[in-house]
Amino acid sequence: MPRATATVNGVLVAETDTWEVVDGNIYFPPSSITQSHFSPTSTSTHCPYKGDASYYTVTANKTEVKDAAWYYPEPLESMSRIKGYVAFYKGKADVRSE
Repeated sequence: MPRATATVNGVLVAETDTWEVVDGNIYFPPSSITQSHFSPTSTSTHCPYKGDASYYTVTANKTEVKDAAWYYPEPLESMSRIKGYVAFYKGKADVRSE
């Protein structure tokens, strides 16, 4: 069965066997992230076809990685399949699928 994982500083922070891919990024279902590693930030960005993104700082091995992950709490209707799903910045997290 295929599997996707995300690690930050060598710590597994998300793992799933079902995900969405948008713009080459793997979006993890909200239930697949280890919530204790994630804290919301005040950062937000706007995508013309996905909507407004919110961000998380990910803490792993006592190191905070600011705005390492983002999600769309209320995406545009055409992207409703990624509502609440979490994606990670390349270089801030190691995301793999197999």
